[in-house]
Amino acid sequence: MQSQPTDPSDFAKPNFARSADASGGTPQSAQSEALINHPTVFSSQFIDCMEMNADARTVAAYLDVHQEWFRRCAHPMQVEAIGQNSYALIIGHFGAFGYDVEPRVGLDLLPQQEGIYRIETVPVPDDTYLGYEVDFQAALNLVEHPNPNDATTKMTQVQWQLDLHVAIQFPRFIHALPDALIKSTGDRILKQVVRQVSRRLTHKVQEDFHSSRDLAMPKKIRKRFI
Repeated sequence: MQSQPTDPSDFAKPNFARSADASGGTPQSAQSEALINHPTVFSSQFIDCMEMNADARTVAAYLDVHQEWFRRCAHPMQVEAIGQNSYALIIGHFGAFGYDVEPRVGLDLLPQQEGIYRIETVPVPDDTYLGYEVDFQAALNLVEHPNPNDATTKMTQVQWQLDLHVAIQFPRFIHALPDALIKSTGDRILKQVVRQVSRRLTHKVQEDFHSSRDLAMPKKIRKRFI
């Protein structure tokens, strides 16, 4: 099983999945008075891969049954199943200038299509609008290749990329600061959160996959950030 890497242009524009509270009306009156109407959008793009000591069919069989590993591997992030293929989770915490936010996001782990796995943002049922929105768009593809240490076996690279946008309606006191400073600081902090979550999740998925099949862990792969 082999597929071409996903075109980065697939993730060019944010598509925020708003909660039921936010999609049909306005935030609570107290929040409306304290927040600026136009949100500031922070972005982070991330490219990563993890090596698996198995052929692509074996890796796909593992990834297909995310109900058995996703919640375990996402720990210590708080994860709650909200559908057959979707979960609500807190992806991290970031803050600056006396303002902190810990986004909660709904993620739909779509079934693979020709070796491509996509993860998209979905609304969290009965979630309350807290002044932010998250757009999480990721794609994973499997690239099988010969095992350099054993010509009789195959290895698989799980290549994936993430395009993450967080739109925040800040309290008015934040907008006393220069817009460029707010934007650059937010982008930097968001990238740090994504880096930390990615490293932890990638390592735990690798460990879980290889231990469940009694396979040795491969060497580490260098991460790339955009």
